[in-house]
Amino acid sequence: MTTSLPPQETATDSEALGSLIRGHRLRIGLTQRELADFSTISVRAIRDLEKGKAQRPRTDTIRLIADGLRLGPRARAALEEAAQRGHRSTDSRRLALECPAPPMPLHLLIGRDAETEVVVEELVSGTERLVTMVGLSGVGKTRLALEVASRLYEGGFPVLWHAAPDAVADVLPAGDDPFAALTADCADFLHGDGQANGLPPRLADLLDGRGVLLVLDGADTGLLDFRRLSRLLRGFPGLRVLVTAEKPWNVPCERLFLLSPLEAPAPSGGTEAPATRFFLSRLRRVRPDIRPDAQCSADIARICHRLDGHPMALVAAASWLAVCDVPTLRDIVESDPAPLLDHLSGGPGGSRLQERAGHTLNRLPAEHRELISALSGTGDTEFDLNDVVRLTGRPLPDCGRMVRDLLVSGVIRSSTDTGRSAFRVLWVVRALSRPAAAEAAA
Repeated sequence: MTTSLPPQETATDSEALGSLIRGHRLRIGLTQRELADFSTISVRAIRDLEKGKAQRPRTDTIRLIADGLRLGPRARAALEEAAQRGHRSTDSRRLALECPAPPMPLHLLIGRDAETEVVVEELVSGTERLVTMVGLSGVGKTRLALEVASRLYEGGFPVLWHAAPDAVADVLPAGDDPFAALTADCADFLHGDGQANGLPPRLADLLDGRGVLLVLDGADTGLLDFRRLSRLLRGFPGLRVLVTAEKPWNVPCERLFLLSPLEAPAPSGGTEAPATRFFLSRLRRVRPDIRPDAQCSADIARICHRLDGHPMALVAAASWLAVCDVPTLRDIVESDPAPLLDHLSGGPGGSRLQERAGHTLNRLPAEHRELISALSGTGDTEFDLNDVVRLTGRPLPDCGRMVRDLLVSGVIRSSTDTGRSAFRVLWVVRALSRPAAAEAAA
């Protein structure tokens, strides 16, 4: 289901055709030659369209270009409308006419429909203007942010996307980005760098009466300046800010959005759970020869349950199917999945999962780490507030706050396996905590 977005006042009334084509082309990382090959339109025709030399292109030409750009219904309609109006842009209105787009993801989003709808609705309506998305590394914050940004872009919102230097770039490169300098100016401003005495000047030209989404992917919220954010939000009423981070910013106007792992199946569940569908998508990439039967599907459900539906853990585990079969993988995961939490190829995403999870765990207060260690040392996979009271000896309100802190950090997740309000320590965290628990017991 797609959220219905209200039309932006100027996004469809004044967009230049050439700017639209060029913006969509750069968004998916195509050269003019590549677009010509995909659309069967000549390079010269595409060049003339982007430069505004072709005032009245044929309907078939626009249709072929839209096919080559793989546009959705809304973006295609906007392109066709711009073609009917003709090219009317000027240099002074270029920023207002062009619409910067988010990067293009490499993989489909699976099992995040509800989360996407909520964030899109809040940002589009302006109910929330600052959303900080938190969760354990590898849980899918960047992928969800890309989906949200794409939905807003289709609704006419320009998107300025800034990725932290160490952010995992699971996207197609966009090539030359004419808005890179503006995006950097906005990020530097919020970090207290550059533009020391004034707001990013070109942002007003881009807004021009419409909403703009600024995404800070992989931000260190401890380095962001809330006073500068306040100046941005006051100075530009149409601005929305979406942050993905490992910890909240903890500022007054922040809407904290906790992203948990994908919904995992019961140990004997089928293939409909989002975590299972996600694992199957990876299985097809690694072992397309495997056609899961009933027994194989049951094994996969047990793998996904054991790994808590954590996307990066599932990616890492699936990579090992290159050297083992599904029953063997299930046996290893059920005995000790820790060795499988690193990607078989040693790639940067999978190989850093335990490192990043360890960083999150070490950043917690000592009493929180002691609780996680105690929980990991028990044979139980689930716990509730009464268990926390028993293990810590603290009052119930203190225990409730500790559980909330652990949820926000992403090291535990809610569990409904038994039909009661309970929680479970993620296996990637449990694997890191077990040595400490064993050492304490000794």
